[in-house]
Amino acid sequence: MDNIENNSSKEKSLDEFRRDKVRNFHMNIDQDDLAVGDRYRELENLDVEASESLSSYSDDDIREQMRRDSRYQIKEQKKEQKKEQKYIDSQNTRRFRIIWWVSVFLVGAALAIFMMFGVSDMLAMNRPENNTVKISIPENPTLDDVSTELKSKGVIGETVFFNLYATITKNKDFTQGDYNIATNMDYEAIINYLQSMSNRTDTVKVTITEGMSAVEIADALVKKGVLSDTRRFLKLCNSDYFDEDYEFISSVKNPKKRYYKLEGFLFPDTYECYKNERAELTITRMLNDYETRIYDDQNVSGYSQAINVGELVKKSKYSLNQILTIASIIQAEAANTEDMYYISSIIHNRLERGADRGVAKLGLDSTKYYPYRSKKSVPEDIRKTFKSTYNTYNFNGLPAGPICNPGMQAILAAIYPRSTDYFYFCHAKNGTPYYASTLWEQNYNLSRIG
Repeated sequence: MDNIENNSSKEKSLDEFRRDKVRNFHMNIDQDDLAVGDRYRELENLDVEASESLSSYSDDDIREQMRRDSRYQIKEQKKEQKKEQKYIDSQNTRRFRIIWWVSVFLVGAALAIFMMFGVSDMLAMNRPENNTVKISIPENPTLDDVSTELKSKGVIGETVFFNLYATITKNKDFTQGDYNIATNMDYEAIINYLQSMSNRTDTVKVTITEGMSAVEIADALVKKGVLSDTRRFLKLCNSDYFDEDYEFISSVKNPKKRYYKLEGFLFPDTYECYKNERAELTITRMLNDYETRIYDDQNVSGYSQAINVGELVKKSKYSLNQILTIASIIQAEAANTEDMYYISSIIHNRLERGADRGVAKLGLDSTKYYPYRSKKSVPEDIRKTFKSTYNTYNFNGLPAGPICNPGMQAILAAIYPRSTDYFYFCHAKNGTPYYASTLWEQNYNLSRIG
């Protein structure tokens, strides 16, 4: 019994001990810990209130907030993109600089080689010596035409250098022609050689006979291949192109009344011309010959001493243009040299005394169809209506200018006519001349020759 009681007491004591321990535990809890718990509960309440407050916002407020957030995100993205692009650009710049310097080096090296080769070719340092080739430059050539022909014949090594040199030195003008040229000449020598007409080998001789008109001379030049056509030649013959170079041309007083201003000044002679040359060059060659023959002392057949025609004309009563006009008619009418001096006397007699004898008009057949030789030579489309302003049957005195280009003997005959009393002349079919002082004698001569 006592044991039972003792055991019960022990169990009771254990229970009390546990309860006392629990009480002591609660009593020992820090007040700050309790305060934290309370604060936690307050925050929970605040979150609930905030949620309730957010749920009370309008849709517009939410969208505005989203836009602000979106702009911020875009701004941040752009910053990141700029950083990336800056890095890429820096890398590209470095690569470009490397590539640029490499290119500069390569171009510089290529240019140096290029220039060395060009200088060598310009100075003809590596060309064969004592070798001559024939080159042909076409009509109206370009610089490329010339350089291509030179390269094809081994005269130059490369067209680019030659074209560059000719352009820089302003030597781009070349003329058509054939040349025999050495292959060891430098650029300067080549250009000088090709620009000198005297080095051309494609020459042709043309004989202009006494009495040929400007039209006939133009036709002869085309036939010989000196000119490609007559148009430019005849246009220049009726222009002021040569006035500044030749005083005897600028002294012509009535150019508008003439068919061809240069008629009478294209001196008959044998000329060495170039094929397809410029008409300016051809005419210049003839005018130079005329100037020499007229104004320099000349040895003429039948005269014992040298004659200066220009000085002789000054001593006469006629101007140079009048003498040339008379000489052209004499050249066209006379059968031979002796006949020239008799016809000259008849022309002078009519000019000076014809009015008193009823023959003030010269009445010469050679003037009827000028600038054509005869009626048959007048173009068919104007033949029926053509009337020459030079026709001496229609007016007194001399025509406006020469009707052809007379030779030296005809010019001297015009200056020194025979002293006669003749006013008429005619020729038989065989060229025999007949002269008369009266119309009755002229008709009698005409009846004799049929």
